[in-house]
Amino acid sequence: MEVGEIFFFTATIRQWKPLLKESFYCNVILDSLQYLSSKELADVFAFVIMPNHIHLIWRTNKLNGKETVQGSFLKFTAHRFKQLLLQTQPSVLNGFAVEAKNKKYEFWQRDSLAVHLYTPEVAYQKLEYIHLNPLAEHWQLATDPSDYFYSSASFYEKDELRFPFLKDLRIEMTG
Repeated sequence: MEVGEIFFFTATIRQWKPLLKESFYCNVILDSLQYLSSKELADVFAFVIMPNHIHLIWRTNKLNGKETVQGSFLKFTAHRFKQLLLQTQPSVLNGFAVEAKNKKYEFWQRDSLAVHLYTPEVAYQKLEYIHLNPLAEHWQLATDPSDYFYSSASFYEKDELRFPFLKDLRIEMTG
């Protein structure tokens, strides 16, 4: 991902485990996005948190020290997941154990997807995809995109600002 460019980003929980079904793990993601936005490291235009993966439309604005913003995001959220699981569900934590020299647990799959959104048409296609994801037949998490809480759909459909870190992609693409 190039700094200053808008990307569609997908990160998946290792082995597609449904870790993000629980709200406190979703809140870790929201807190991280809020932090990155408040420090002006990233602009978040859209998101959805699904039971085992996330989709974002965002722009990274600068490195976080020597780290990429997406690297910091994945590392921070993994650390918080570990802390929460140690406190609440240590047996679930064992399912994320790995044999690696640099870590004991791994929460995110290594193959995060980043697609450059080079035109408004491509950006709006990904925005629609993100917001319709909870309605997919195999998920059925909501019947209307704006009813699904862990999504930016209500921001775009109803002008609700549930998440103060959100910026409007429509303004960005026309501005």
